[in-house]
Amino acid sequence: MHSMTDSIEGHDSALLIRTAHRMADAARAAILPFFRSDDLAADNKRPADFDPVTEADRAAERAMREVLATDRPDDGILGEEYGALAGTSGLTWILDPIDGTRAFISGAASWGVLIGLSDGQGVRYGLIDQPYTAERFEGGLGQARMTGPMGERRLAVRHGVDLSRATLLSTFPEIGTPPEAAAFRRVADRVRLTRYGLDCYAYGLLAIGQIDLVIEAGLQSYDIAGPLAVVQAAGGIVTDWQGGPAHEGGQVIAAASPELHRAALELLRG
Repeated sequence: MHSMTDSIEGHDSALLIRTAHRMADAARAAILPFFRSDDLAADNKRPADFDPVTEADRAAERAMREVLATDRPDDGILGEEYGALAGTSGLTWILDPIDGTRAFISGAASWGVLIGLSDGQGVRYGLIDQPYTAERFEGGLGQARMTGPMGERRLAVRHGVDLSRATLLSTFPEIGTPPEAAAFRRVADRVRLTRYGLDCYAYGLLAIGQIDLVIEAGLQSYDIAGPLAVVQAAGGIVTDWQGGPAHEGGQVIAAASPELHRAALELLRG
């Protein structure tokens, strides 16, 4: 068997990466006509708690599934909008066509297309794409890079920042349940800067060394699969709040260094 950087269980990693980029390109083309358009309508998936979905979300996931039907018809799919499709290859693509739909309908460019690839043991490759800024972060299968308007750069988290000087990002100030919010506040009270509303873009910023911590709760597997691989490829650590695997979602912490991860986990646990 090849090493994991060359293949996953005998699959050609170059072909897998090419498929991921073809999906991201297809999603970009499907989404951008809707962004900041006058006639974008949002449906509410959860009436009790505004959870919008748009035709852009659905069009992007359809476009990605069409690429997989052509390139990788034997692979499984888990997508936010169209659910699970079993495969026979042992590989599953985990898709979030627009992570950050609230930002999307507000016209803010912190949303992104998320693609993760799992072999059943964990996430082996991930991609975060921001179509409007043309920034793409990818990690795993030997990749750790971003491309954007200023060219290409290697992903690398920053080290040597202690908790008191750290920058912490999260999507919502009112994170999760009241106990989860209290745990988050214990960390937020100790860092230098806390910013909200960055969605998946936060994990990209962590992976290029701009920030130090991302802490979230209530995530689904498709929210974290792609970002997890990107952050890990950059040298960061992603776990749940107990220090265990985070690929299925729930409570997630991403940290730039083992020291920061330990310090934040202690506070989260109270």
